[in-house]
Amino acid sequence: MTTDLRARALAALADQTIELPSWAFGNSGTRFKVFGQPGVARDPFEKIEDAAQVHRYTGAAPRVSLHVPWDLVDDFAKLAAHAADLGVSIGAINSNLFQDDDYRLGSLTHPDEAVRDKAIAHHAQCVDVMRATGSTDLKLWLPDGTNYAGQDDLRGRQERLADSLQQVYALLDPGHRLLLEYKFYEPYFYAMDIPDWGTSLLHCMALGEQATVVLDTGHHAPGTNIEFIVMQLLRVGRLGAFDFNSRYYGDDDLIVGSADPFQLFRIMNEIVAADALLGAGVNFMLDQCHNIEPKIPGQIRSVMNVQEATAKALLVDREALAAAQRSGDVLAAHGALTDAFSTDVRPLLAELRESKGLDADPYAAYARSGHQERIARERVGGTQAGWGA
Repeated sequence: MTTDLRARALAALADQTIELPSWAFGNSGTRFKVFGQPGVARDPFEKIEDAAQVHRYTGAAPRVSLHVPWDLVDDFAKLAAHAADLGVSIGAINSNLFQDDDYRLGSLTHPDEAVRDKAIAHHAQCVDVMRATGSTDLKLWLPDGTNYAGQDDLRGRQERLADSLQQVYALLDPGHRLLLEYKFYEPYFYAMDIPDWGTSLLHCMALGEQATVVLDTGHHAPGTNIEFIVMQLLRVGRLGAFDFNSRYYGDDDLIVGSADPFQLFRIMNEIVAADALLGAGVNFMLDQCHNIEPKIPGQIRSVMNVQEATAKALLVDREALAAAQRSGDVLAAHGALTDAFSTDVRPLLAELRESKGLDADPYAAYARSGHQERIARERVGGTQAGWGA
């Protein structure tokens, strides 16, 4: 790597930030079992404290996403102040349309207008939380869909969705964004109402400039070229955020980069190639289910994995790559990418962390700190936070 390329990579990595999900610090799991762990956060305040530990050791995770109603508190200004005291801030506010009996046949797309109004009112509550915490992003994953052909009118559901989204969009203040997520299956299996990036994009373009698409890396069919989707959304300026995780089969929600680190690199390569790593309005977030692994170390490892993939993408020799592409040298072009992917960037990131006064190895530093053992002793009694808490 050239000195200039290395210097540019260090500068970009110094400013990269990754948002953490509050729900990663509670007991979470699969549809079959949630395994409780000692020391897990018992309320949103302790979730913020755990997220602050990740930022303390990585220096790259200064925001925490909240989930409503899981993270409801009596005083959100107090929660935001608590976060600020710990050196972090509140990020996106996530709505929840998948845990209410009224939503069995849909929420924003339900045939009954009263149910749709209830779902819209929930988003008004989320916007109030945004105002109280200083958040600028409302993130909406729509679990609505159908299981059987003929169960409902597909076009009718899209029309109802468009109307509901317009009402949610109208709730936003200037400077707010609506981040619209998609998922090709689950919890419904015949037709999801927002199954893909194209459907999400169409609705966002109809809504206006404050609406952008969320790309969850686990929400695609096997074999999907996710980096192609990243490129297309960047082309039209509508990639608002990532939900980073990893998968083998479906929406596995494993630690990002654990199953296919080359895919994560390819995604970050498109981000870097489009100059969208910083200042382009793309919010990099984690959305993972730490079922068997400890929560804080799992998030530290995730942040490190994203940093490593980003560092490799920043080290791609863009001039050599472009020259090989222009000349039709297929192997040289592919080699320009694989050479960067094969680079051991851990020394580069260690140097970056030490320049910030951090330990070169955040994972090992946290393990030595004794914090995990301390919270296991102190957080006794009460109900540990988890799905639905």
